[in-house]
Amino acid sequence: METKYIPLYRKYRPQTFHDLIGQENIVHALSNAIKLDRIAHAYLLCGPRGTGKTSSARILAKSLNCKEGPTLTPCGKCPACLDIMNSIPVDVIEIDAASNRSVEDTQAILEKIQYVPVNGKYKIYVIDEVHMLSNHAFNALLKTLEEPPENVIFILATTEPHKVLDTIISRCQRFDFRRITTDDIVNRLEYIAGEEKINISKEALFAIAKNSQGGMRDALALLDQISVIGINKQIDTNDINEILGKISYDTLSDITECIINSDCSKSILMIDNIYAKGNEPVQIVSNLIQYFRDVMIVKNCTDKELIFSLTQINEVNYEKTKAQSEKFSVAEIIQIIDRLSYYTTQIKDTTNKYLWLELCIIDLTNYKNLPSSDNLLRRIAELEKKVETGNFEARPITVNKVKESEISPALNKQEPIKKEELTEKPVQQESQPIMQATTSTKAIEEKPIETKTSSDSSDIHSLWISILQSIESAPTRAFYSNLSQPIEISEKQITIAFKKEMFVKQAREGNKKAALADAVSRYMNIKNPNIEIILNDNINIEKKTEITQKPQPKTNDDEQNIRKQEEEEYHAYVESKKQEEEKPKISQVDSSSQAAMVKNLFNGKYID
Repeated sequence: METKYIPLYRKYRPQTFHDLIGQENIVHALSNAIKLDRIAHAYLLCGPRGTGKTSSARILAKSLNCKEGPTLTPCGKCPACLDIMNSIPVDVIEIDAASNRSVEDTQAILEKIQYVPVNGKYKIYVIDEVHMLSNHAFNALLKTLEEPPENVIFILATTEPHKVLDTIISRCQRFDFRRITTDDIVNRLEYIAGEEKINISKEALFAIAKNSQGGMRDALALLDQISVIGINKQIDTNDINEILGKISYDTLSDITECIINSDCSKSILMIDNIYAKGNEPVQIVSNLIQYFRDVMIVKNCTDKELIFSLTQINEVNYEKTKAQSEKFSVAEIIQIIDRLSYYTTQIKDTTNKYLWLELCIIDLTNYKNLPSSDNLLRRIAELEKKVETGNFEARPITVNKVKESEISPALNKQEPIKKEELTEKPVQQESQPIMQATTSTKAIEEKPIETKTSSDSSDIHSLWISILQSIESAPTRAFYSNLSQPIEISEKQITIAFKKEMFVKQAREGNKKAALADAVSRYMNIKNPNIEIILNDNINIEKKTEITQKPQPKTNDDEQNIRKQEEEEYHAYVESKKQEEEKPKISQVDSSSQAAMVKNLFNGKYID
């Protein structure tokens, strides 16, 4: 009669502490406790799935209840050992807390605790996934868990210890199981494959171990599933990827090359071929995330053995992955993984999943245009280099071309400034007035302004208008335009005359004189100009000397109207000054007692 097939994870379940893989610290602690006969009344076994929690509980139960026990090597033949191996609940009762989580289930357990064991020395309760118990069930268990009968032992197992009440944890001896290393899983799989005569390559065993996420049960289940393929051929990594629905390394590497080269068309075609083979969009993006995670580890790690244990990269494809990692910065890899994670969420939440998959691959092939700190730092470094070397390209600047024989801001012809003119004279600041920007710096340099006399008063008048237009303050510009007259304008001396002493005093004040000096400096390119303000009763200021920011008249009638308006404004200004001079004066007078009171009230002043 043929024997019933037993899955590999059950057939090769550890039966002794020696068979327990990857948990040496726990094996050592439990073994010493058995040797010293220091058995606790409650144990809490924590750790990821498939790391040996339930197997350890069964081994501990066999070691305690074996007819030769307590012993580290249970015989496996006595009634107690056979009951545990065959999961017969006589003295060792296994309870699934996920389906027996109510307070009534806990009370049913507590009612049976008082009965003595049948075949062994202890009555052992193994409660799997204990974190699924309700709070009421935990509270019902508290008192018994703290002071159980002498022959009762509780072994609690959970994958989520943070969900177990602290009052329960404090009453147990806690053991944390760690994930089994890739090498330990591979060695165990290699041994089982030899026992079962499974034709599989070492690289395929590594692929199984890396995809099991540190769980031996998952690795054995996958080996059992893939074993049926190895009847006529050797099982390789591609077979593992097909079983898992994973994209092969070569395909992921080709997609990465498309991303590096910004080849959008080829990458979309590759994604379409992968999708046609049955891979879901979320699965494709998840595979890309895993691949770029491996690329990041290769870029930041120099220990090959560590890389092989942490990633799905082997000796064959290491060099190719290393070359790809050098074409990315760490920030770029992180940004790509971040974008892939974003599209994973979008694909899960949408009905048109393939559209978002296409958007994802298009976005990745344009990763160089994505805003990132590295791109900004690179641009800043380029600008700093240009500043240090002075290697700037001149922008086209349009200015007014001025004849060298005269300096007049009224010219309208414009042409781009020549390159040699830019090198001969530094570019002036943008904050300077428009009037100065329209004057060629080369013309000013080659032809200095000559000292003007009464014979060339028209040139002085034109130059004076240009200087006034360079004054930024409108009141100051109106002050000089309406009340002053230029006597001399040259590089050495600027002489301005006023008709009244009060205006001379105002012009010599800091603000107005500083504004005029600043305008002369900007327009005539003179540092610290020598400006003299004088009093001259003979000057003629009946007409204004400045045309203030108004459009030039196109006809004679327009010119007459503008001049008439300016004269009216000037006379109004002069009239206001006369009225200020003719105000009533305050004088000191002698007065009567009543007047003295008024005088005292107004600080000794009396109004005539």
